[in-house]
Amino acid sequence: MSEIILIADSGATKTEWCLVGARKSPSFFTSGISPYHMDQKQIETIIKTEIPRTILKKEIDSVYYYGTGCYTKPKAEIVKKALISSILVKKVHVTHDLLGAARSVCGNEKGIACILGTGSNSCLFSGKTILHNSPGLGYVLGDEGSGAYLGKKVLQHFLYETFDKELMEAFLKTFNTNKTEILHKVYKEPLANRYLAGFTKFLSAHRGHYIIENIIEDGLRDFFENHLVHYKRTIDTPFHFVGSIAYFFKDKIDELCVDYGMNRGVILKNPMEGLIKFHRK
Repeated sequence: MSEIILIADSGATKTEWCLVGARKSPSFFTSGISPYHMDQKQIETIIKTEIPRTILKKEIDSVYYYGTGCYTKPKAEIVKKALISSILVKKVHVTHDLLGAARSVCGNEKGIACILGTGSNSCLFSGKTILHNSPGLGYVLGDEGSGAYLGKKVLQHFLYETFDKELMEAFLKTFNTNKTEILHKVYKEPLANRYLAGFTKFLSAHRGHYIIENIIEDGLRDFFENHLVHYKRTIDTPFHFVGSIAYFFKDKIDELCVDYGMNRGVILKNPMEGLIKFHRK
């Protein structure tokens, strides 16, 4: 009988889960999990209330959890304890989402893996381990090219009234918000990065407008300039991308890779497909 494993890819916005045995079950989603913003009991609540009961009752050999905020051992331990107390499982492996992204897009080959979702990150991957990681500063000081970063640019244009009349009217019609509400949600409520990233849908909806195109290109170029150009590489080293921002704005990714002389590898909307292949091997 083949081993039954549960794979989790968790970002700030959502967590994708997939049960893999002799056959792959359909993926399902729960809320995002972050040990930086949640304690063990809050994570347990998400697991116990949002994962289907059929999964919770099933005896699982191993859980492979890749999550945001799990880079340090103390934070990873919070998630590990929550999983052990909530799921019938023999072994639990908890590590950070960057290793998950690298395994997903690189497999066992050397390459540079980039995350462009709600947050952003990147690393040089040997095929087994992360050799170098360009330091991330989080959504307040960094996360260049991420959904939170691009969403912040959208809000700046709206609040500074540097959108033209067409975009100002479209923004108000889409979001029906105001300065007071925006500032409260950004500075007073939790998970502001998720809130900021929600405004990237405005960029997708208005492609072709020069202001929108400039926001997308400038935000992604900041990611290339601050992170990708600093990796030691050969001309053949592939740059792989994973995440909704990379996926929906892949045309800009392609243009920037050409500008910087980079060998663009694969672009995946999420890591799960690649992680399933990796663990089946």
